[in-house]
Amino acid sequence: MRRTALLVSATLLTGLLPFAVAGPASGADDPAPVPVDNFEGEIPFANPPAEGIFTWGSDTDDPPTLELAARDDAPQGEKVLSGTYDISGYGGFTHDFAFDKPAHDWSASKGIRFWWDGRNNGKKVNFELKDGGANGEASELWTTSFTDDWTGWKQLEIPFTDFTYRTDYQPVGGIDQILGLTEMWGYALTLPVGGADQFAMDGVELYGKADQALRANVVTDAAVYPVEEGRSAAVKITVATTGSAPIEEPVTVAYETAGGTGESGKDYTPVEGELTFPAGTASGTSRTVTVATLRDKAGENAETVPLKLTVTGAKAPAENPQVVIDAHGLPYLDAKLPVKKRVADLLSRMSLAEKAGQMTQAERGALTTPGDIASYDLGSLLSGGGSTPTPNTPEAWAKMIDGFQLRAQATRFQIPLIYGVDAVHGHNNLVGATIMPHNIGIGATRDPQVAYEAGKVTAAEVRATGIPWDFAPCLCVTRDERWGRTYESFGEDPALVESMETVIQGLQGAPSGKDLKRNDKVLATAKHFVADGGTEYGSSTTGTYTIDQGITKVTRQELEAVHLAPYQDAVDRGVGTVMPSYSSLDILGDSEGPVKMHADAAMINGVLKDRMGFDGFVISDWQAIDQIPGDYASDVRTSVNAGLDMIMVPYAYKDFHKTLSDEVTAGRISGKRIDDAVSRILTQKFKLGLFEKPYADTSGASAIGSAKHRAVAREAAAESQVLLKNAGGVLPLKKSQKVYVAGSNADDIGNQAGGWTITWQGSSGKITDGTTILEGMRKAGSAVTYSKDASAPTDGHDVGVVVVGETPYAEGIGDVGNGNDLAFSAADRAAVDKVCGAMKCAVLIVSGRPQLVGDQLGDIDALVASWLPGTEGDGVADVLYGKRAFTGQLPLTWPKSEAQLPINVGDASYDPQFPYGWGLTTLTSVPGGGTSALKALAVAAAVAEKAGSETAGRAIVTKARLLVQQKMGQTITAASAKPFADADHLLLTGRYGQAVAKLTAAYRAV
Repeated sequence: MRRTALLVSATLLTGLLPFAVAGPASGADDPAPVPVDNFEGEIPFANPPAEGIFTWGSDTDDPPTLELAARDDAPQGEKVLSGTYDISGYGGFTHDFAFDKPAHDWSASKGIRFWWDGRNNGKKVNFELKDGGANGEASELWTTSFTDDWTGWKQLEIPFTDFTYRTDYQPVGGIDQILGLTEMWGYALTLPVGGADQFAMDGVELYGKADQALRANVVTDAAVYPVEEGRSAAVKITVATTGSAPIEEPVTVAYETAGGTGESGKDYTPVEGELTFPAGTASGTSRTVTVATLRDKAGENAETVPLKLTVTGAKAPAENPQVVIDAHGLPYLDAKLPVKKRVADLLSRMSLAEKAGQMTQAERGALTTPGDIASYDLGSLLSGGGSTPTPNTPEAWAKMIDGFQLRAQATRFQIPLIYGVDAVHGHNNLVGATIMPHNIGIGATRDPQVAYEAGKVTAAEVRATGIPWDFAPCLCVTRDERWGRTYESFGEDPALVESMETVIQGLQGAPSGKDLKRNDKVLATAKHFVADGGTEYGSSTTGTYTIDQGITKVTRQELEAVHLAPYQDAVDRGVGTVMPSYSSLDILGDSEGPVKMHADAAMINGVLKDRMGFDGFVISDWQAIDQIPGDYASDVRTSVNAGLDMIMVPYAYKDFHKTLSDEVTAGRISGKRIDDAVSRILTQKFKLGLFEKPYADTSGASAIGSAKHRAVAREAAAESQVLLKNAGGVLPLKKSQKVYVAGSNADDIGNQAGGWTITWQGSSGKITDGTTILEGMRKAGSAVTYSKDASAPTDGHDVGVVVVGETPYAEGIGDVGNGNDLAFSAADRAAVDKVCGAMKCAVLIVSGRPQLVGDQLGDIDALVASWLPGTEGDGVADVLYGKRAFTGQLPLTWPKSEAQLPINVGDASYDPQFPYGWGLTTLTSVPGGGTSALKALAVAAAVAEKAGSETAGRAIVTKARLLVQQKMGQTITAASAKPFADADHLLLTGRYGQAVAKLTAAYRAV
């Protein structure tokens, strides 16, 4: 039986009532409801900017599944919206209205209602409205919630007056913090976490007549008003209406200073009074209340002066504003004192709760309320991948972070937050930022200066948005291309990784940390300690991952030589923070078995801090302590005692704060260990100058995505291109040639940028500003024809360029065997076959790791490893058209088949498609002379090595390498590949004479 007419209101039901006895909730004279969604197919599943319903989540597993399902019990029509979900972070779905059409006006209605098929699971569902702004993805969010505590269909009615403003989503101040209802862009539902379930809903519509008397509310322009002692704070109080109409009844706001830690008459002059907004007052009208503070001569911590507001005739603010008299006259506030003394003074004043707060890092979007920053004395917030303000602009980032810093000013000692992001190849969460090649491409440049400049640009763009901390660089030594994080590594050789650690100076400046106060430097993070790149295929127990977060099994000698070596260099360079790996370490022969790195005290306390002398702080990875065996208290105790100083607990910050305090009180974590951790954290905050300048310095924001910064990324992209094959001198292209371009990655900025771009996993399409490879080629060449699938006629072209490869992924989602492999897609194979069968062709592989070329290699004239070049496709075009020579070298071994994996330089058995260090050039001339020339180069190399001349040594070995490559051509054998690859490792370790000797052996083996 249809239940269309059985409208059961949530406001009338306190429990489950039979539909037969329920009556309509709305008044008899109410206007007819206004449909929003009937879920009969009138609104498609589609992404913005088109109108549609779409899902979202914190990772690829969190978005729910949706379908329009026919059901006999559908409350309205034939179908309902139904779905399943199993959310660990956050997830839900949205209905956005079309961006190219006017926003909707809901101001005449009382509220919104919909049918929900109750599961009686006791879980809370958040319902949000999108109000104001440019569109549905750049609007304010207004939120409320309901608890699913019934079974079967029930209609929920939610008056618009029940919605509250989401300050965690918007930059502080938002658009106007008024639910005007005249510019509505849709709605969203956030589904519960913590277990698989399903849902169904139907009949979203507007109901009732707007009640002007219930729509007024009072807001303040801020929640916290820091003020220097002796000065006055001005609190702006505004009356607003839901629907933006003038108020119909008078609104009074009585105010008084009451409570707090400030003492009336001593610290401030008490104020008391009443403001009146008469009937007819326009929405948005403001009045100001001034609170004067009093000066004395004593040094004091910060003191709070709440301004209690009692509102009549309107809805009161969600929280009373508070004036904060700044801390002053205390030693830790004296910037002239040494950092060590400042830290000691501040630490001596702090309570256990305040210390625990400093060790806690929360995800900014997971804050229950912004006031939790002060309530829990939080030391840090972060934006996970894709956790961005709305709109995603530099200004919005700075305002958002300033708003969070403002909340920290309401704590006793006003310890600023340290805000962190994963800016792993430029400020990659920010639309319009300069996106660098991923690390694998930087490693291919073999140019430490490129790594330094990339870090320098990244730091400048990140700091200009108010962020002082970058979770980069990744110093992993990747040993198996099946790993989904391969592209985050500079390469498979620890010597190569060490050579690229100039990026740390690009990010931080001088090793002493003296440059961290600058507005173009950020604190760097060496990650993931240790051996994350060595995990064994099939060892992961995380979801469907096959290798990421798995187990690294190595001898102690291998651990030291391969995986630990880059960290000593990072410590010597003054890196400020280190992040342990999710993975486990199994040192063969020690009988301990696999140990989770977040629990490995021997490695973190023993090796990193004690032996290497690391004096920064250790930050955990995302929810990583949850993977330690045992209950939560054990996880906290084990990780902190192992040497972790700050714990990234994105959603569990309250539980962590309490548990950590309890463990210390119980004596299971020592006060000495807590003081060590907090001292390390405070030291970096002082070095960053955050106590003096907690808010964003946006003076460098104009350089974000600037031509100057993009020129650096363009050069990096050009130098990263590795020419693997060039039969017949197909490359460089000539401007006079007619070029046929095809392939899935020729014209896709998202694909060429890869994962960790705008969102965690990245995505295909025009996701940010930049130049695709095709666009770069069109600017560089005179005649370019493009056909993505090579369906256009190929006649009349001189040469073809097919750009193929991978689509974006990140971390274990990209593991081979987890829905991924190393082969070209069927469409890419077809494009290569068609174009290379019709004309001379060059194939560019845009990917985060080698792809298996297989039997197509013989049909390809020129083959290029383009890696993930970032937003500057002009750099790729520069080498294709000969504006720059190809100079890149393979940062890892290119295998012939997946069966060979893992395969790395130094292996006893080594027979790759292309060896480590391989890279042809398009220089006008390659050194000749054969054996005699190699003998002369060997002598010169020995001299350079003895003199310690890196510049000369590199130049000499490069000449020898190019000479040998020319002879090896495409007849690479195991006999020649192994010494060739060994030579590049020797070059990177300064053994130039031995490098030339190995190259000579490779020459003779051809």
